[in-house]
Amino acid sequence: MIAGRQDEIAILNKALASDEAEFIAVYGRRRVGKTYLVKAFFHDHICFEMVGIFNAELKEQLSNFARSLGKASGAGIIPQTPASWQEAFSQLHVWLESPALKEKRGKKVVFFDELPWLNTPRSRFLPALENFWNSYGAAKRDLALVVCGSAASWMIQNVVRSRGGLHNRLTRQIRLLPFTLSETEQFLKLKKIKLTRMQIIELYMAFGGVPYYLKQAEPGLSAAQIIDHVCFTKDGSLRNEYDQLYASLFEESHYHSKIVGLLAKTRKGLTRNELLHNTGISSGGTATKILSELEESGFIDSFVPFGKQAKDALFRLSDEFTRFHFDWIKPLGKRSPGSGHWLSLQNQPKKNTWAGFTFEALCLKHVPKIKESLGIASVETTESSWRYIPEKDSSGKGAQIDLLIDRKDNTINLCEIKFTGAQFVIDARYAAELHSKSTMFRTITGTRKNIFLTFITPFGVAKNKYATELVVNEVTMEGLF
Repeated sequence: MIAGRQDEIAILNKALASDEAEFIAVYGRRRVGKTYLVKAFFHDHICFEMVGIFNAELKEQLSNFARSLGKASGAGIIPQTPASWQEAFSQLHVWLESPALKEKRGKKVVFFDELPWLNTPRSRFLPALENFWNSYGAAKRDLALVVCGSAASWMIQNVVRSRGGLHNRLTRQIRLLPFTLSETEQFLKLKKIKLTRMQIIELYMAFGGVPYYLKQAEPGLSAAQIIDHVCFTKDGSLRNEYDQLYASLFEESHYHSKIVGLLAKTRKGLTRNELLHNTGISSGGTATKILSELEESGFIDSFVPFGKQAKDALFRLSDEFTRFHFDWIKPLGKRSPGSGHWLSLQNQPKKNTWAGFTFEALCLKHVPKIKESLGIASVETTESSWRYIPEKDSSGKGAQIDLLIDRKDNTINLCEIKFTGAQFVIDARYAAELHSKSTMFRTITGTRKNIFLTFITPFGVAKNKYATELVVNEVTMEGLF
């Protein structure tokens, strides 16, 4: 059974029911569940599948193709290794036209997994794939060619937005993202992992919605125990995940690490120029490629602050596990503190600061759910943040708004995001700060729209005179699911 992925399943169902040839690209970061989705959905329809080998030479990839074709035929005989990819696709063509498959009803699915790894230097893999599809596959109404890749930027450049032989050949595409909180809850239930929604949030703040990471959870353990075991014990499965993750996705991954490492230190985000200046990466095509690869793979995202222009866009780290690595795993070096380390940090100020910051980032990923909870799911909106820094010679105070939902119905939700283990209490000092922030926002931006102060907290806002006076809307953790 597939947890979540309802939109993606709808796309694949249409492809399966189609009476035309289908060419489908599925891309997304490593460990996000691309292979599982394709194999679990199509299962009996797959008549050939092959997985590219990381850092393998052409000869090894072609030998792997031969073994895959032998396995598909079920004859127990490995055919002769093709001398080139053109010859490999000719062999595939013959297999697809064989009597054994002629009687197979419904779509026949050909699945190439980790496609970028097959495109080794001077291999001529892409031209051979293009020729296979254009000269044969596109005319086969009962054929679905599915290609997957974790190197999202490569997939987009060479398949999704190809300017070569695959230009406009895709019939469907899926950018597979990590699970939402709701999908995470479904996934854990299927795995017989019983956690409260608060504990699911805590687990999500460390692992994100990456299925492979969540799969490491074991029944009978709390979220803190799971994180402790997986990340801090000597043989923890995610102890060395960071280095393997980036190295497998990006060439010269040290540049990508510099970018995410810098973003892990900031809350507000950084401009492109700030990133390049502080990392020493020269501006130009290389920088653009690195930022694009990180963004397309879902590790960072960019946004334009309220009232600013596209040139003022800020980049921020959006991958929970990468932040967790830099905050908690990397500082330990090669040392494994062992079981109990994360449990011992539960009430430390640093952990509370991290939780507040990470919960804010989590909420920014769940804006559709927040809108739904506010009853404005169908209203067109623009989401951003806002920050005011007074002049250096000014005695005025600055202000920052975590999330701003600018609505087409002449209303703006100014969202305060707070992570607490109980109801959040607004006291006199904070009430004055909120009033000042709202006034400052209206004055500096000059907006004439309705302003609704909205709180997003796990357990809501405690009712008192300040909450009654200031808070217009609330979203609790239930609304995030």
